[in-house]
Amino acid sequence: MPTDADLQLLRRSFDVAARAREGGDHPFGSVLVGPDGEILREQGNGYSAEGGDRTAHAERLLASWAARTLDLPYLQRCTLYSSAEPCAMCAGALYWAGVGRVVYGQSEKGLKEATGAHDENPTLDLPCRIVFEAGQRPTEVIGPLLEEEAARLQADYWASRPA
Repeated sequence: MPTDADLQLLRRSFDVAARAREGGDHPFGSVLVGPDGEILREQGNGYSAEGGDRTAHAERLLASWAARTLDLPYLQRCTLYSSAEPCAMCAGALYWAGVGRVVYGQSEKGLKEATGAHDENPTLDLPCRIVFEAGQRPTEVIGPLLEEEAARLQADYWASRPA
């Protein structure tokens, strides 16, 4: 069950996604939170900021930073909050980094419906739980949560982008 803190921090990832969109990037955001509730880092999507890197998803960028910066026992007690469900690539990166808990807003299935077959986001409709369940260490997953609110971040965005 999500806590009030989970919902507050999830909404913070929505704020990061909105800032990414305002800055000219895809509207996705993530927040990594330590075991005592301290915000360790926020990360928006980096597609444009990283020169068109299609792998510069907010979760993957944050997972890479975490893997370089924090040790595995600590990361296993951390939570990543994400405006949208981590895709298969991002779930793999979070698993390899060692993040122990993921809370997300919009489902990958809902995102696929919103984006369509857009060249900049050919969404994989593969639940992150499946990726994490294939691993050898546990990753707790909570979501989708606040899905309608999360989906508003994507509203009209993909239709306004050239395919």
